[in-house]
Amino acid sequence: MMPGTRSTSVSDLKSHIGFWMRFVSNHVSQAFAAHLQRNEVTVAEWVVLREMYELGATSPSVVAERTGMTRGTASKLVDRLLAKKLLTRTVRADDRRFQDIELTPAARRLVPTLGAIADRNDRHFFAPLTLPERETLLALLQKLAQAHGLRKLPTE
Repeated sequence: MMPGTRSTSVSDLKSHIGFWMRFVSNHVSQAFAAHLQRNEVTVAEWVVLREMYELGATSPSVVAERTGMTRGTASKLVDRLLAKKLLTRTVRADDRRFQDIELTPAARRLVPTLGAIADRNDRHFFAPLTLPERETLLALLQKLAQAHGLRKLPTE
């Protein structure tokens, strides 16, 4: 055996499921991010807006909990969305230490547009799969997320 060589074999990079998941995910995510950017929204901001669309007025800590973000990360995103006039913030009358945040009317109109972009992105990338294959893939990915206790929503 030559110096510096190993006697064990190393599996091929492309033989790993994780490689292919990351490969596809990166392309799906990058295309989605580019489409969102045309609306001046990042993926992380979309995640917050979409969660808040269902919640109504809430606190930044609830947003952090729902998305799996740290409070600091959620707070920074809230600040960015406030600056973009997509959120409003009000101090609670009963306790000035706490704040409620809520989507602005502009954000309420924007979220369905962004949702349609997400739907088109999924249709484009997963069109080669039959409906049963897409359903199976979704179920398998959800099963893996549940089995590993994955809660943090993807924001990158």
